[in-house]
Amino acid sequence: MVLGLRTVIYHVPDLERAKKWYSTAFETKPYFDEPFYVGFNIGGFELGLDPDVKGVKPGPGGTVAFWGVPRIDAAVAHFVKAGALLKTAVQDVGEGIRVATVADPFGNLMGLIENPHFK
Repeated sequence: MVLGLRTVIYHVPDLERAKKWYSTAFETKPYFDEPFYVGFNIGGFELGLDPDVKGVKPGPGGTVAFWGVPRIDAAVAHFVKAGALLKTAVQDVGEGIRVATVADPFGNLMGLIENPHFK
């Protein structure tokens, strides 16, 4: 029934600034770029930017989507260099799985996960 993570949408008050930041942070350009939504294909999954913040505020909302990375220490360093704030340092959660959390310049939390069980 559930096929896995497909889309994560972040609400951002400044779509142009967010588009530039995410393009730099993820080292890719959007495949869908409209004034009402910007979509990136990140490893076969959708990262969406939505400028409509009327009903949903940007920033932490209790849910964190985790993006798989091959080397978490390098990924954390890359995102911090791109302007993210480290929220939760890299920690081993067992069985070789390591996680960290960063916040984009708009306050949205992004989880990073190095999981050797998923290739």
